[in-house]
Amino acid sequence: MSSQPNTQSAPKVDKIWTRDFVFICLANFFVFLGFQMTLPTIPLFLKDLGGSDQLVGVVVGIFTFSALLFRPYAGHALESKGRAFVYMTGLAIFVLSIGTYAFIASIGLLFAVRIVQGIGWGFSTTAGGTIATDLIPPKRRGEGMGYFGLSGNLALAFGPALGLTLVGSISFTQLFLICAAFGLIALIFSSQIRYKKVEKSEQKTTTVKFDIFEKTALQPSLLLFFITTTFGGIATFLPLYAIEQDVAGIQLYFLVYAIFLMISRTFAGRIYDKRGHIYVFLPGASLIFIAMLLLSWLPSTAVMLVAAGFYGLGFGSVQPALQAWSVEKAPNNRKGMANATFFSFFDLGIGLGAIVFGQLASVFGYGSIYVTSAGFVLLSIILYTYLLVKARKNAGA
Repeated sequence: MSSQPNTQSAPKVDKIWTRDFVFICLANFFVFLGFQMTLPTIPLFLKDLGGSDQLVGVVVGIFTFSALLFRPYAGHALESKGRAFVYMTGLAIFVLSIGTYAFIASIGLLFAVRIVQGIGWGFSTTAGGTIATDLIPPKRRGEGMGYFGLSGNLALAFGPALGLTLVGSISFTQLFLICAAFGLIALIFSSQIRYKKVEKSEQKTTTVKFDIFEKTALQPSLLLFFITTTFGGIATFLPLYAIEQDVAGIQLYFLVYAIFLMISRTFAGRIYDKRGHIYVFLPGASLIFIAMLLLSWLPSTAVMLVAAGFYGLGFGSVQPALQAWSVEKAPNNRKGMANATFFSFFDLGIGLGAIVFGQLASVFGYGSIYVTSAGFVLLSIILYTYLLVKARKNAGA
């Protein structure tokens, strides 16, 4: 009996790694690389211009608040003007602002350009997350967002150390031009992406004058706010704290953090897709809590690197899960606004953390930053538990 070939095709597999997804990940990597190289070097540049330590938190804060203010507009523009317009405009502003740093000679001009850079960052990161959401199959959104976030984490692994290494051997002018060049590479990759067309809403909605967030994204975004205050304290003040404690290896901290962040992205997204956020958020937040307590102690390089590992695993698990949660219940024509809401709370946490912790450190010392950060993480765990209990009661009603 002759065997007939099986003409029935195998079930279609939801594919994450498409051509366009690779391009958005590459663009995200290079823009984050340019940004991460400036993260530890802008404070050094500010001091070179004659600025004081007290201005460091303000410089970080003014950037994040600028991004925060323009994210709602970016969210609306994603649905009205399209993904390509918002993303490429944001990248172009980012490239021009970082390139301008190379020619700055006054603190006042630095503050002005930081505001402009924040606008570009707000546009590009809001659009980038939305474009990735468009390209990832819904059933694998947690896993896909983890991979997309991994592109930024790779930049984090190399960016701060590369920036600090280069600034020791080249001028700030050359450094910032290199950072701008990486942003330009991101812009080139972005031009190769086939973007999703804007969907027109079927519902005729009245004009909302105060539409600055997507309500379905508020719960995960608020949880993110408490988590990212800790990042503001680390990125801005940990290098100064390590010097005060006579603890070496601050560059290794960011490397270890990034490595464990990448490790978490390989499994946390899949756990979210199969089991839900309860199996990701609570373990991840607990690891961040422990990391903050270790940093408040900080007796040695070994303890600092253990804290880096815990923080990387925790943050790498929590952030993509909360982002996937933020967009999954939003209407299709509000995905951009959901991402804008998510990143607005991200910015708010970092900005407030940098400014508030700067004042706290001046009175109580750097160690108080991380004790307070642990308190914020504990608040997020309590809030999550409350939201979970409330949701289960409503489901059972």
